[in-house]
Amino acid sequence: MEEKLNLVKEWDKTFPKSEEVNHRKVTFHNRYGITLAADLYEPKTYEGKLSAIAVCGPFGAVKEQASGLYAQEMAKRGFLTIAFDPSYTGESGGTPRYMASPDINTEDFQAAVDFLSVQKNVDSDKIGIIGICGWGGLALNTASIDTRVKATVASTMYDMSRVGSKGYFDANDSEKERYQLRLNYNAQRIKDYKSGTYQRAGGVIDPLPEDAPFYVKDYYDYYKTQRGYHKRSLNSNDGWNVIGTMSFLNQPILQYTNEIRNAVLIIHGEKAHSCYMSQDAYQAMMNHNPCPDNKELMIIPDAVHTDLYDQMDIIPFDKIADFMNTYLK
Repeated sequence: MEEKLNLVKEWDKTFPKSEEVNHRKVTFHNRYGITLAADLYEPKTYEGKLSAIAVCGPFGAVKEQASGLYAQEMAKRGFLTIAFDPSYTGESGGTPRYMASPDINTEDFQAAVDFLSVQKNVDSDKIGIIGICGWGGLALNTASIDTRVKATVASTMYDMSRVGSKGYFDANDSEKERYQLRLNYNAQRIKDYKSGTYQRAGGVIDPLPEDAPFYVKDYYDYYKTQRGYHKRSLNSNDGWNVIGTMSFLNQPILQYTNEIRNAVLIIHGEKAHSCYMSQDAYQAMMNHNPCPDNKELMIIPDAVHTDLYDQMDIIPFDKIADFMNTYLK
């Protein structure tokens, strides 16, 4: 039985509603019994069955932010789409709140494919996924296990396992650094267990220090301003639980991407601090891949990380639509 969710009825997205598509709230469950909340977008007029796309991300965001924008734009281009909140976050179910898991979050994408596969107006052989930021890495992980996913787009991708175990730019890639992380996490577990609550890690830093790195300023400009702030977004507010993301420390998510046979498009901004993750992920995916001809890395000149969250003149929606149309056939 699906968990009963309290879904917001009014339009509360960070982007304007399009009159070119129909929109409604839907729910579905994953194999762990968690009920997920999603926004469904579909063209107002169409014939026959549609190709479908599930969208999620960024990591710590909600469906009312970038993923919903992507979903609505792809629906305007003729696809049935859903943007969903991951387990334990946003309007989705699952307790305790504000936890993340490489396994459960990959399962969230697979559950979205389950849901799309049984819709009467969807061709179950024509399903793709789009992952943004940390969900770009999880999208690649999903594509490496779920053969039903015929086309995958990873936009401004993060490999959360790499960041979690090595730090930004691999600056903390040592046994000593990881041991300290383990000490910190496990000390926090005891504190949480004693208190009966989970300490939050904090979202994007606020107020913003003058000497903050560029990528922190980039995040602040999106999550903490009118541009992208949302009251249910972890990054806009108090963040994940401190121990909520600890399993990414030693559970790599991109182990078998070089065995993905279906199509993959990785998109990143040239000036994004995170661009190295997409470049390295693409190289690893192409290493002895049995189907290299349907894989592509697209670098957007001059774009930074959050440009691919919401900048309509920078996100290559027409390219994404062409890619999906080519491989969802």
